[in-house]
Amino acid sequence: MEKSESSQDNAVEVPISSPVSSSHSLSKELTPDPSPQESTMDSPDASESATDTIMIPEEERKYLTGMKLYLVTGAVTLVSFLMLLDLSIIVTAIPRITDHFNSLADVGWYGSSYQIASACLQPLTGKVYSNFNSKWTFLGFFFVFELGSLLCGIANSSKMLIIARAVAGMGGSGLMNGCLTIIASLVPLHKSPGLIGMVMGFCQLGMVGGPLIGGVLTEKVSWRWCFYINLPVGAVATILLLCIEVPDQIVKPPVKNAATTIMRELDLIGFALFSPAAIQLLLALEYGAGTYGWKSATVIGLFCGAGGTFIIFLLWEYRIGNKAMIPLQMVAKRKVWTSCLVIIAMYGAGLAASYYLPIYFQAVKDDSPIMSGVSLLPTIVMQIIFAVMSGTLIGRLGYYTPWAIFAGVTNCVGAGLLSTLAPETSTAKWIGYEMIFGASRGAGFQTPIIAIQHAVPQGDVSVAMALLIFSQTLSGAVFLTIANVIFDAAAILAAGATTFRSVVSKEDLPGVLKAYAKSCDYVFYMATGLGVVIFAFAFGMGWTDVRKKKPSEEKA
Repeated sequence: MEKSESSQDNAVEVPISSPVSSSHSLSKELTPDPSPQESTMDSPDASESATDTIMIPEEERKYLTGMKLYLVTGAVTLVSFLMLLDLSIIVTAIPRITDHFNSLADVGWYGSSYQIASACLQPLTGKVYSNFNSKWTFLGFFFVFELGSLLCGIANSSKMLIIARAVAGMGGSGLMNGCLTIIASLVPLHKSPGLIGMVMGFCQLGMVGGPLIGGVLTEKVSWRWCFYINLPVGAVATILLLCIEVPDQIVKPPVKNAATTIMRELDLIGFALFSPAAIQLLLALEYGAGTYGWKSATVIGLFCGAGGTFIIFLLWEYRIGNKAMIPLQMVAKRKVWTSCLVIIAMYGAGLAASYYLPIYFQAVKDDSPIMSGVSLLPTIVMQIIFAVMSGTLIGRLGYYTPWAIFAGVTNCVGAGLLSTLAPETSTAKWIGYEMIFGASRGAGFQTPIIAIQHAVPQGDVSVAMALLIFSQTLSGAVFLTIANVIFDAAAILAAGATTFRSVVSKEDLPGVLKAYAKSCDYVFYMATGLGVVIFAFAFGMGWTDVRKKKPSEEKA
């Protein structure tokens, strides 16, 4: 008979005005002991909780085991997979979408509208998860994401599709943070690395496999199914979550006090300052790379406006302290800001491969969209293997930093080898290059998550994760823009990524292919440099032993 460890949602209720001292004393119970090598500044015990959360005492916590644990983990993994799939599946569908709506001028907005809406809300999601039931908050964000997917599928104009993508982005803003917040509450902290490794390994397949799935659906069915696919798969995940009670390890205010909680705890003024700063920055990147150019007054004004608004936002966050949407006390921890820099570099390098390897295979190797997706399988397979393996070994051996260092080294090697791709590169070579690069993504992507979980008390995990996921989203916007500038396709040919073969003579074709391959190489130079960033800042993530301490060690 299965041992049931699930808890009642919101089983413990306390007034919102619970004293901060109680929060600190209870939050400390879950905090690991700092290792001797770490400074007190980076120890969660030294700085205590950065927010006014109250933890359920250790002896009263309930965790999931057995089939319930597997089903909840599978459900949130599936949702995160769909969210990441939605980011990359549209890449291979965009040409058909622009043909259908005759909307080539809107092509940039199909991706940026999602990213802008998501980035604006992400920091706020941490405060939402800290103050409301995790399962129902997660399902709420997922409902908005599914609504956006439905609207995308039935869109009858380009403008409707852009708005629908923004709706999906609003929902997607809380999904990855919610997934990691729920995972952190399912099992004791020392058991989470293996679980996180498995979850991240599989959900990241959405980003890598998106072009393949999008190519199949676009060619064989319709581009609309790139969005419809989220609905039946999402329904399965929703049913699983509705049938199982998910434990919360943080004491949440009663639902009847929701209006008061929103006004007092969510830092709406900080959100009102942060959102325009994020919007102006992302618009500046979008307009600078496309419509206006980097020297235009519009782009320069947007950059200046983003910087000025962000400074005001920081001053406000400093003023309100623990109530801040992004507590500066938390950001100042070395483990937190270095983890954010590591995930920025990892995500930027990963996107370079996800977006530009398919271009290499379709434009240079003349593969179909489906076959270009198949050609990414070496990266996918190695990513799964190393994600599961590293997560398991971190849980057993106790240290995550060596895997982040390994990820930096293999990222440099893999991206460096991919930067040598040429029209004549053999199949055996590019498969080997992809395998090395895939090992880097699998081994390192969960390490910043694990580092942050052990850098802050569990009551602050959702806020810290929101900061981490925002860093990831910002990385996508910034480095895709940089990659687009580096990959100067317009300087090569204005005929498009794959249609140039119909307008280029046989005599000129070898030179054009070499130029395309060289442009892809430049993008992987950037990815190689990001590997250096991963390697350098991985050492700042600390050398904490994440294994459960034995009673004799705790007394010592």
